[in-house]
Amino acid sequence: MEEYVLDELDYKILNLISNDARMSFLEVSRICNVSGAAVHQRVQKMMTNNIITGSEFKLNLNKIGYETCAYLSLRFSEFEEINTIVEKLNAVPEIVECHLTVGDYDLFVKVYAHNNAHLLDIVKRWIKPLNLVRMESMISYGEVFRKQILFTDKIEEI
Repeated sequence: MEEYVLDELDYKILNLISNDARMSFLEVSRICNVSGAAVHQRVQKMMTNNIITGSEFKLNLNKIGYETCAYLSLRFSEFEEINTIVEKLNAVPEIVECHLTVGDYDLFVKVYAHNNAHLLDIVKRWIKPLNLVRMESMISYGEVFRKQILFTDKIEEI
């Protein structure tokens, strides 16, 4: 398959739908001054080429009982087994992100827990048995902002 090259219209569409996944293609087409069919075709091409990989609702986890958000830097004794470790961490529902890193640690994960005791249980039950040799943790006091990247350098004004 030939690589899909994004143009200015694609970047405009991405800017709009990444900030509001519920925005209709009709609304996007009006803002971009193209047909709804053109927007639909472009979105489909970007999905086929894995440029767009899905959409999601943002949950307020604090409102449903997950009061602790922590970031854990993890170092394991057997880096050769990192793919197996990642698979096992992915099976833990409370671990919502995992990043492979360089430096003093192998992985950086984001965990949601009901409270600090629940977080400790997750570490003891799921992470420590994976030959964990070192961990640093940071507790989040609260998300200040989260956003998608905007492609302002790729487009003129909408």
